[in-house]
Amino acid sequence: MPALITYNTPVLEDWVDYNGHLRDAFYLLIFSYATDALMDQIGLNSDNRTATGNSLFTLECHLNYLHEVKLGSEVEVRTQIIGHDRKRLHLYHSLHLKNFDEPLAANEQMLLHVDLAGPRSAPFSEAVLNRLAAITAEQVDLPAPEYIGRVIGLPT
Repeated sequence: MPALITYNTPVLEDWVDYNGHLRDAFYLLIFSYATDALMDQIGLNSDNRTATGNSLFTLECHLNYLHEVKLGSEVEVRTQIIGHDRKRLHLYHSLHLKNFDEPLAANEQMLLHVDLAGPRSAPFSEAVLNRLAAITAEQVDLPAPEYIGRVIGLPT
C-alpha cells in the first residue's frame, strides 16, 4: 500500500503571501487537516473523542519547505505511519501537487494520546492499536522518508 492520501485542497487566495506563494503557517494548517483525517481513519474521530474523552496532542513537529506552492495549485497530503507504541504515534506527511510524486514540503510529527480530563497520557484502545498495526503492515514496503529524524542547527 502506498502512503495514505489523507487530505486534498486547492491553495486558496487567503493562504498566499505577497509573492503569490503559500504562507508558512498554511503548510502546517494543511498538514494539521491531514492529521485530523488520519485520526478519523484510525478510529479517533469526534464521536470517539466525545465518548472516551481522549484525543491526540502534538508533541513535536518538523516542517521542511522544499518547493514553492502557488495560488490555485491542487495539492494532496500523503501520510505514512513511521511507528507507534501504546501511547504515541510517529507520522510523516508529504505535500504534493495532485498526482505528482515530487514532494513540495515534508512534515514529521510525534503525537501523544491524551485523556483530556487530566490532561495526561493514556494508552490507545485495542481497536485503535489494531488499526495502526494494520496500516503499518500495509506500508511496510514503503521506503523510509528522506525528511525524518532531522536536526536543526548551525554547523560548528
